Amino acid sequence: MSRIIITIVLLFCSNLFMTFAWYGHLKNFSNKPWIIAAIVSWGIAFFEYMLQVPANRIGHGVMSIGQLKILQEVITLSVFCPFAFFYMKEKLSWDYLWAGICLLGAVFFLFRSKIFAG
Repeated sequence: MSRIIITIVLLFCSNLFMTFAWYGHLKNFSNKPWIIAAIVSWGIAFFEYMLQVPANRIGHGVMSIGQLKILQEVITLSVFCPFAFFYMKEKLSWDYLWAGICLLGAVFFLFRSKIFAG
């Protein structure tokens, strides 16, 4: 499996943990003291970092740091939108689409040397 694919899979999995760590407590621990939510979130975030750190180390060999960051943001939005809609029952707006289009522009500019290489 290519290093880019491994990086994407690890970052996707990392983002699942990250999203639950950062936002899941708003639904699951809203009636608990914030310190409880923070401790639980830190426990979840541990698994995020156990995937994210190797993903960045593997990906850095084939992508620049800027490319890794933009890839991370695109994956974050692709995980966050379904999470917000299905799990948190948030209403999606057109702003999610516009944000996604802006991120696609960022992807284009940071990856265009690889896209048009040859």
